[in-house]
Amino acid sequence: MKPPILMDFPESFETERLLIRSPLPGDGREMHEAVRESVEELTPWMAWPKEHRTVEDSEASARRARVAFLQRSELRLHLYLKGTETLVGSSGLQGIDWEVPKFEIGYWCRTKLTGRGYITEAVLGITEFAFDALGARRVEIRCDSRNLPSARVAERAGFLLEGELHNNEVGTDRRLANTLIYAMTPEHRSKPTS
Repeated sequence: MKPPILMDFPESFETERLLIRSPLPGDGREMHEAVRESVEELTPWMAWPKEHRTVEDSEASARRARVAFLQRSELRLHLYLKGTETLVGSSGLQGIDWEVPKFEIGYWCRTKLTGRGYITEAVLGITEFAFDALGARRVEIRCDSRNLPSARVAERAGFLLEGELHNNEVGTDRRLANTLIYAMTPEHRSKPTS
């Protein structure tokens, strides 16, 4: 297998309503606006929104994500409504093990655009990208067992619940949290539920 940094694959692709692309310099302003708008919904599950205090913080985050994308160490993807500059949220592939290869999908949606199916659509597109462009043998979604919206995305996208890790992490509220593990493999690629 060639080193991941030498792998060539698309930096963007589209789904029915979304342009999904790698982070680029200049993404910070829209990212900052989306994160600040959504901070109340994000912070119960993730610590990183607190790092987006200024536009410069968000721009630095986008540029670090760009470097990681080029290094193939993490493949963050920004989600835009097709034909607009409107950032829906962010997703991508992390926890990468190129030897298998396997990936974990993480995701979030800006508050004003939740409930419209954009994240499920993105997860389906990114899962297809992982299998078809990156040769994935396993794609996972992990979430706090209390994060029901995240679990519903995994289920709607056709991922199978493989298990629950009890007292696996300390949540942002400093309490022990359980982690749900959903997965999909090429042999068990399933149709999403409506």
